Amino acid sequence: MMDAIFKALADPTRRALLDRLLERQGQTLTELVDGLGMRRQSVAKHLAVLEGAGLVSCRWQGREKLHYLNPLPIAEISRRWLDRYSGERAAAILNLRDALQENDNE
Repeated sequence: MMDAIFKALADPTRRALLDRLLERQGQTLTELVDGLGMRRQSVAKHLAVLEGAGLVSCRWQGREKLHYLNPLPIAEISRRWLDRYSGERAAAILNLRDALQENDNE
């Protein structure tokens, strides 16, 4: 499942769609297409990838399909990958790198 999430996040259009859903949940395909400069079919394909990765969930309201951001997969990535590298060891390595770069500039 992590591979599908990383694949979905690798595309800038899909990240833009997630950003738009973060700003306002429950948007229709028509609302999401507006302002992207893409055809409806292209946006629908991107949304299908996001839904397949579990990053977007949908709910039908009458004839409209509403799209919602699911932040849990991104939180799992953060916990599994990002938090692991942001600890004291990573800070020490960054400090060492900065010190070495300062010495190179002198």
